[in-house]
Amino acid sequence: MQNYQELKVWQKAHKMVLDIYKITDGFPKTETFGLVSQIRRSGISVAANLAEGCGKNKTPDIANYFQMSLGSLHETEYYMLVSKDLQYITSQTFEEKNSDLKEIKAMLVSLIKTVRSARNTIS
Repeated sequence: MQNYQELKVWQKAHKMVLDIYKITDGFPKTETFGLVSQIRRSGISVAANLAEGCGKNKTPDIANYFQMSLGSLHETEYYMLVSKDLQYITSQTFEEKNSDLKEIKAMLVSLIKTVRSARNTIS
C-alpha cells in the first residue's frame, strides 16, 4: 500500500482533525472531558486508521482499517450534529464541516470498494 500521506482522503481527514481542534477550543470547559474529547478522538481515528491500514500487508487487513475509519467518520458526523444542537457551533460551521465530512465519506467508500475489489481479483 502507498504512503498514507499521499492519499487525498487522508489529507482531507487530517485537515478535518486540525479544524476540529480549532473549533472545539471554543467549547465550554465543562465539555473538555466529554464532547471535546469524543469528537477529537473520533476525528483523529478517521485519519489514524487510514494511516494504520496503509501499513498493513494483507488486503483484508487494509480494508478492515479503512472500514474502521468510515465508522469513526460516522461518529464524528454525529458529534458535529450534537455540537450544533447544543449551540456550540453555528449552523454555518456545521454545514461547512458536514459538507467536508460527506466528501471524505464518499472518498472512503470508494477507497474501500477499490481495496475489496483488488482482494477479489487476487488468486
